[in-house]
Amino acid sequence: MSGEISSADDVQRVWDVVVVGAGPAGASAAYAAAVAGRRVLLLEKAELPRYKTCGGGIIGPSRDALPPGFELPLKDRVHAVTFSNNGRFTRTRRSKQMMFGLINRPEFDQQLVEHAQKAGAELRTGAAVQRVEQHGAAVPDRRTVAVVLQGGETLLARAVVGADGSASRIGAHVGVKVDQVDLGLEAEIPVPETVAEDWKGRVLIDWGPMPGSYGWVFPKGDTLTVGVISARGEGAATKRYLEGFIARLGLAGFEPSISSGHLTRCRADDSPLSRGRVLVCGDAAGLLEPWTREGISFALRSGRLAGEWAVRIAEAHDAVDTRRQALNYAFAVKAGLGVEMSVGKRMLAVFERRPGLFHAALTGVRPAWRAFKEITQGRTSLGELVRSHPLAQRALTTLAPEPPASGKTAEVDADDPGDTDTEDSVTS
Repeated sequence: MSGEISSADDVQRVWDVVVVGAGPAGASAAYAAAVAGRRVLLLEKAELPRYKTCGGGIIGPSRDALPPGFELPLKDRVHAVTFSNNGRFTRTRRSKQMMFGLINRPEFDQQLVEHAQKAGAELRTGAAVQRVEQHGAAVPDRRTVAVVLQGGETLLARAVVGADGSASRIGAHVGVKVDQVDLGLEAEIPVPETVAEDWKGRVLIDWGPMPGSYGWVFPKGDTLTVGVISARGEGAATKRYLEGFIARLGLAGFEPSISSGHLTRCRADDSPLSRGRVLVCGDAAGLLEPWTREGISFALRSGRLAGEWAVRIAEAHDAVDTRRQALNYAFAVKAGLGVEMSVGKRMLAVFERRPGLFHAALTGVRPAWRAFKEITQGRTSLGELVRSHPLAQRALTTLAPEPPASGKTAEVDADDPGDTDTEDSVTS
């Protein structure tokens, strides 16, 4: 199928691909589909640019997944990391080469959307999706998906990509299941030039008091992004951790310009990535690194894959071909991001029990520090590191012999679960 649209499609205004959500995952999906010459509509319920609770660290895999010619709007370049274990045993380690960059999400997301638009995608903001339907009166044929907006307007597409965040309505339609939910709290704190200068080029990572928790300070010019994350269900303790963390850093006297919170959701191993002609990616699919809860690189990479396979699904003429392409998408996710997530879950299991071990390794063991640098720089990944280093493999096997059981799952939260008609689903 070429990029040309049939006259029937022109009459009904059938999009090749509709992408729901204009964050990094959605913008990447829209870009990938538009570059392939397809008619792409990118929907965003908010007006852009908009704030998003996020540390804003751009590691090597994120940088490598950006569209050609994309210039990162970096606020700082990180060459040093200060580690502390719940405020104690503080040590700073430095790198001659930049490890990762820091961005503000409103600018970064806006720039990604602009690249998708330049590639040919059409953007529509203020468009909240109520549900998607693959059967019923709104759907003219089996090759079409109806995207119903709040207010009742219906858009038609040959394929839909759900990239509408961790409380995704599209994820609810697909049946995404999660087995790890964490609460992140964050404050954007404007600081005087003298304070900003002290943090320039250096971040802080603090291993926190609750199992699996940690805090961070990311400098961005005249503002410090200070946040903490821990398992959901510890809301009061997480808030106390953030308040104590800010006070301990001597930042309690500065008024935050923004204070926010966000739930991150990590998919269960058997969670579906598609249903019929609908794919999910990024946070909507529960794709993020389980230990660090890093999500931008997972959003960019899964978004690109979703956009590429949405094009193939748009071209599919029957359910068999649609399912084949959806399986290919799931396999692609499993081969890359799935491997990293599996190792990340095991790392989190060890970290929850023995945070002091991680602190001692990163601050006192040269190979561990080197591995940290190479992962953030994108020269290797957590999965590749464990696979290629027998010592790391043995250590992880000893400390976390089996991945955490994924039997305890829950469907993604959404106000409206969407269409409940039975349709094929594909898991990775």
